[in-house]
Amino acid sequence: MMTFPRIDPVAFSIGSLQLRWYGLMYLFAFVGGWILGRLRAARPGSGWQPRDVDDLLTFVMLGVILGARLGYVLFYDLADYIRDPLEIFRVWNGGMSFHGGLLGVVGAFWYFSRTRKRRFLEVADFIAPLVPQGLFFGRMGNFINGELWGKPSDLPWAMIFPHGGPWPRHPSQLYEALLEGLVLFAVLWIFSAKKRAPGAVSGLFALLYGLFRFGVEFVRVPDVQLGYLAFGWLTMGQVLCLPLMAVGAWLLWRAHNGEKPR
Repeated sequence: MMTFPRIDPVAFSIGSLQLRWYGLMYLFAFVGGWILGRLRAARPGSGWQPRDVDDLLTFVMLGVILGARLGYVLFYDLADYIRDPLEIFRVWNGGMSFHGGLLGVVGAFWYFSRTRKRRFLEVADFIAPLVPQGLFFGRMGNFINGELWGKPSDLPWAMIFPHGGPWPRHPSQLYEALLEGLVLFAVLWIFSAKKRAPGAVSGLFALLYGLFRFGVEFVRVPDVQLGYLAFGWLTMGQVLCLPLMAVGAWLLWRAHNGEKPR
């Protein structure tokens, strides 16, 4: 068993103002995405300018925050937020949904593609390799908060979380940080280094993210207010991953059998 590193969720305070690690992780994610986006735009023949990256990531940032928060409210804990609507604005308490954030990002892609006369899949393929590093930071924020822990385990790296009872548990946040963050980033960054047919990069992202998240959910404790939704073992995260994996597989099939790389 490993010892859970008790990190103060508050990174530092200035008077009554507290800056939490959870919020800082979002800042790290957006700065990392901006730097990586600039690097992708600098590739020969990318067709992207630094200003395009700046504008697109601004839209994406808004889409992520609004979509992730509203997605969590609607998909995971609507009853509690109806009882206390002001809790919707207390994002420092946690409660962000990847799938909701993805819908917000899709909206940002649509708006950017319409206003800049670019194809939707071109925008999605450009951004997809930048997302996993953001997922890594987000899961590290969950880990620091000691939330979203896994099921009891006797593995050597199991941990006793502050609010998880007396049992050692899977550090499922770290599993997701590794798979959805580092592994997915490496695969997409290498895959996107070569010209691909429209939809191939974003399709691979959707399929692999769905597979990784679906798998980790087996060792992660489901949200207490929802429990298991289907067949006694499917969680909300797994249910939401099913259409995502289907879309990813379809985009890869379409890229393989349709338009050639541009």
